[in-house]
Amino acid sequence: MANDVSNLSAQKRDQSGKGPSHRLRAKGLIPAVCYGPYDKPLHIALDPEAIKKAIATPHKFNTVIKLQVEGAERTVLFKDYEQDPVDGHLLHADFLEVRMDRDVVVNVPVVLTGKPEGVTAGGILQQVARTLPVQCKPGDIPEKIEVDVSHLQITESLHIKDVKKPEGVEFKVKGDQTIAVVAVPEKEEEAPKPAVAAVPGAEGAAVPGAEGAAPGAPGAPGAPGAPGAAPGTPGAAPGTPGAPRAPAAEKGAKK
Repeated sequence: MANDVSNLSAQKRDQSGKGPSHRLRAKGLIPAVCYGPYDKPLHIALDPEAIKKAIATPHKFNTVIKLQVEGAERTVLFKDYEQDPVDGHLLHADFLEVRMDRDVVVNVPVVLTGKPEGVTAGGILQQVARTLPVQCKPGDIPEKIEVDVSHLQITESLHIKDVKKPEGVEFKVKGDQTIAVVAVPEKEEEAPKPAVAAVPGAEGAAVPGAEGAAPGAPGAPGAPGAPGAAPGTPGAAPGTPGAPRAPAAEKGAKK
């Protein structure tokens, strides 16, 4: 797909530094620089909203821009910018001058297409490279580089050498660089079970009152209420059979 071309107007600026830059921003403009191998750097001022509109194309940062500066025209790419860390407003911009018949090196986004067979089998798709540096003429810059990964199995990867280059485009990176890989899923380790504390009354635990355990068990000498313990009460509570009889009523008691 041929590159998009946008138009952008700017004005020259003679002063630089913090003071003039603040005054420009107070007017709704930002300072910018246009540089390149073909001419001296050009210091300009322009509307930041106009920049956003100029690159609002499928090519985004790689959009070819016709920069109009007081009757003169330069062909440029929006190369870099500085923005406010709080509100995100543009504070400064850089433009790279290009020639339509000369190669330029830019980064192009990589888009993976298809669902890998390895993912269906439980693997995890990992994209290693999200942009690729390419060399081509400004009019041949691709919008994106699509890479089909549907054939990848678990542990298989796809490299630069496996990608078909768009017409007129050269990759500026080694062919063995990985673009995507289907990784083996990690096994979840089971957490160790906590030790169970001994519970009173559980099997094998000493329970008060158990046979031969705590004092006062049957047969323990001197235990209250135990056989032969309380004087004159052979294993019985007072008043039970076997206790001494109460004194008999005196015979011949007076009526």
